[in-house]
Amino acid sequence: MKSVLEVKNLSAFFGTNPVLKGVSLSVTAEQVTAIIGPSGCGKSTFLRCVNRMHEVVHGAIVTGDVLLNGESVYGKDVDPVLIRRRVGMVFQKPTPFPTMSIYNNVAVGLRLNGLKKQAVLDEQVEGSLRKVALWDEVKDRLSQPGMSLSGGQQQRLCIARALAVNPEVLLLDEPTSALDPMSSGKIEELLRELKKNYTIVIVTHNMQQAARISDTTGFFLTGELIEFDATKKIFTTPQDARTEDYITGRFG
Repeated sequence: MKSVLEVKNLSAFFGTNPVLKGVSLSVTAEQVTAIIGPSGCGKSTFLRCVNRMHEVVHGAIVTGDVLLNGESVYGKDVDPVLIRRRVGMVFQKPTPFPTMSIYNNVAVGLRLNGLKKQAVLDEQVEGSLRKVALWDEVKDRLSQPGMSLSGGQQQRLCIARALAVNPEVLLLDEPTSALDPMSSGKIEELLRELKKNYTIVIVTHNMQQAARISDTTGFFLTGELIEFDATKKIFTTPQDARTEDYITGRFG
């Protein structure tokens, strides 16, 4: 199966403080990869290194490499803004642009990419909202603020915004932790559907969620990747005692 992301000996620092330590893994196309581990173990930093958001923090340093479809995202001539379009990001708390309408929240990335034809914009916005099963809920109020939606709808709007520019990879950092169980279930159902066409990496604290929706799982502890394997294997026959201790609730 095709590998979309190859992470090679990736380390990250804030000043001299190591946050990631020599992480290497491969993310397969059209699968969901879950990243699990206790708070502060480097999961979110890992995502931010993949799409070059880590370096926007003062004093942040990255070593090693990340290959996106065979190309280094840290190449000397690579534009980090372009990488962030190719590798979409959805955060823990829904983040619609507060001054923008539902329509413009989805269209903003398309316009930044130079798309101006209104008919094409309309088609792309509708298509993105349909992908996240939101179109029927908002089609009659596209001019209303994105913030007028419920929390679960806002998160789906943020996913639609990321999908609008057709990313190669979608990163999600605890996308359901601020949502009620029903909204969380809709997001999980959505991710199962989206993986037919997208490569997805999700950070989650929810062991049941990781087991339900992911194909492969990586367990992080104190900045290190302890184990990375098929999700079923991680949750039934982990190779490392620390993985078993974490998924059975002995710590974390």
